Amino acid sequence: MAPGRKGRIIRRTITITLAVALSLAMEIGGYLATPEPDRPELSYSTLHALVPLVFAACAGVAWHIGPARTPARLMIAFVVLWIPQSVYLIIGEWEWVWPIVRGVDLAWAVIAGILVLVYPKGRLSDRFDRTIAAIAVVSFLVNLVVVVLFAGPEANPCDCAPNAYRIGEAPVLFAAVDTGYRVIGGALALVIAGRLLVRWMRASVPARTVAFLMPVALLAWATTLAAQAVNYATAADDGVLATVSLVAIASIPVSFDAGIAHARNMRARVADLMRITREGADRGLWAESLARTLRDDSVRVYWWDEAKGRYADASGAPMTDVAADGRNGPGLLPVSSPLGTPIALIRHDRVLTDNMRLLDGVSSALRLSVDNGRLRSEIERTLEQVRQSRQRIVEAGVEARRRIERDLHDGAQQHLVSLGMRLRLAANAARDAGEADLAEELEQTIAMLNQALRELRELAHGIHPSLLSSGGLALAVPELAGRCPVPVDVEVQAEGRLPEIIESTAYFVLAESLANVAKHSAATRAWVRAHVVDGELVLEVRDNGVGGASVDAGSGMLGIVDRVDAVDGDVHVTSAPGAGTTIVIRIPVAEAGE
Repeated sequence: MAPGRKGRIIRRTITITLAVALSLAMEIGGYLATPEPDRPELSYSTLHALVPLVFAACAGVAWHIGPARTPARLMIAFVVLWIPQSVYLIIGEWEWVWPIVRGVDLAWAVIAGILVLVYPKGRLSDRFDRTIAAIAVVSFLVNLVVVVLFAGPEANPCDCAPNAYRIGEAPVLFAAVDTGYRVIGGALALVIAGRLLVRWMRASVPARTVAFLMPVALLAWATTLAAQAVNYATAADDGVLATVSLVAIASIPVSFDAGIAHARNMRARVADLMRITREGADRGLWAESLARTLRDDSVRVYWWDEAKGRYADASGAPMTDVAADGRNGPGLLPVSSPLGTPIALIRHDRVLTDNMRLLDGVSSALRLSVDNGRLRSEIERTLEQVRQSRQRIVEAGVEARRRIERDLHDGAQQHLVSLGMRLRLAANAARDAGEADLAEELEQTIAMLNQALRELRELAHGIHPSLLSSGGLALAVPELAGRCPVPVDVEVQAEGRLPEIIESTAYFVLAESLANVAKHSAATRAWVRAHVVDGELVLEVRDNGVGGASVDAGSGMLGIVDRVDAVDGDVHVTSAPGAGTTIVIRIPVAEAGE
């Protein structure tokens, strides 16, 4: 944990702890100071004490997940200003203290109202919110001044000491301001609740999901607060309303944190959007996934058409002009590349503009999706170019082998055959002339020439077997197996002639495999099978040797893999120790022949 963050956590924990301690001290001290016959029911006192604890707990959560520090600070202020009436039994003798406490003991209502106004952004966002907050603060200050300057001991439920700040008696003014302050507070709460509820009912689905609990909690509290103000003015008492009011008040910070957590969850769902589109999903799927992620069916994604210089949707329909400046109009989120090139324009519900972190995540997801799609296309195009290049190299190699084999057969080999015939005639003539020594030397020369001719023929055959050119795998593979020192059973079922590059690759792969069998397997028998299945040439080389072979074992196996990769084939080796080796090679025939 970073030192700065650790320090903040410690400071916040200390702040919350001190606020809770002060609140509990006032609650418990006031309860114990109240004469037993006058004490309220224990259940009500407990519920009254739990309200600030709920605010304190929610303050800790809001500090962690909130968009700003203001909501958490307001919640802590509420805890400190949640002053029970019984506390005057403790501070009543302090003539310099109780008037100030009496003046601020309803400040918690102002705090609660402002907390609702800053939801969910963490700040006052428009003129209406600022006006309501200003009226509440001014009313609080007027009440504070009147209470401090004119309140007497009779204003509290205790035998308090005289007000040290009192400048005169004005019972009518004090009563009017005291009652008016409560009535104004109740009216403001009703206005805030009504406005929030109407806005929520008229809002789109995204707006409702962001503010789904707060209207209900605020309306319940405002209703009970207004009823209590009326009861206070008429000196009536209703314990049920008081209890309902406590529950409603406690639900305000819970609703605040729940809404913020929901907004954070929406941002977390952007990760799912990035997972869905990480490979560059098509445009239609991207727009559908975005609408589902934001839970906003009104979402539209328009992509920049560089050729036409305009935005168009996935079907190519151009974007119509959208008035985004209106109060209820949609919001527009332009997305550009790091170089500033336009990518797309997202039209969304305007309420999402309040959650810029969410929109930033959406922008990043779309930008990443486009980049991934572009990179994927480039990689696929590059791989296709590499594949075609390798195939051209293989084909050029096959052609070069055939040309060398033809040149050897038609050139050097024919000259050596002619030279052998002439040496045979010379040897016969020397023998007829009685030159036995010369005839013997010529015979030795003819034997050396025949050996050189055989080696030349084998060399030409290794470069490109003539049987492969004339008869394909059906003739070349049995001849190849016949030259292997290990007995080989051959089964070739290739239907007709295959593309030249496929036949050449298959032949030399089989030649290398049989050479490995002869050199390394210690086998007594081998099997070779070649057949075409579903557009693939399947080669299988199996032996009963010692096993233990692998693709990485030796240059022979690597050569086989390289040859097969060049024609988009694959190699699978099964070679358990002591159980022989089986090599299965699959080469696509149709694609290679195109």
